[in-house]
Amino acid sequence: MNRREAVSRVALLLGGTVIGAEFFLSGCKASDDKITTSLDFKPSDIAYLDEIAETIIPTTNTPGAKAAGVGTFMTVMVKDCYDEKNQKIFLEGMSKLDELCHKTHDKSFMNVTPEQRKAVLIVLDNEQKEYNKNKKKDDPAHYFTQMKQLTLLGYFTSKIGATEALRYEAIPGRYDGCMPYKKGDKAWAT
Repeated sequence: MNRREAVSRVALLLGGTVIGAEFFLSGCKASDDKITTSLDFKPSDIAYLDEIAETIIPTTNTPGAKAAGVGTFMTVMVKDCYDEKNQKIFLEGMSKLDELCHKTHDKSFMNVTPEQRKAVLIVLDNEQKEYNKNKKKDDPAHYFTQMKQLTLLGYFTSKIGATEALRYEAIPGRYDGCMPYKKGDKAWAT
């Protein structure tokens, strides 16, 4: 196996579990008939996605997802990398999440407390876990699965996520396959 083949296989292993991974691996270049180019997200949509992401990865002793600009990242990835079917699921999911919040708390997601937001996302997380247990191979992804995956990908590949939430060394020295690790240490970004 040559180096290029090895790198491709590792990319498939790492990216293969993310929805739309085939587009990530091809540099987000899909045929024109698979991507909706007219998809536009408003600043209010980005703010909404930032709040969803911030509820998933809140600010603690490190900056949260909103500080990393995950809402903007999500819109770019959905617009440029998701096929039309997954774009539709994601957009409908944004509405469904807000509808659930209205049904549960009589307010939109943007107008409830952080604790209420968390409670709504816990309900959705349990729903998507149940959906994924019973999902058949050709069934579409659950919208909250998409949101969580994009939040994690956007956060941990951002400068904030890689340098403040993870341990980062711009130029790692040598490879050491047996680095000491103590419970509670940050994972390595490099």
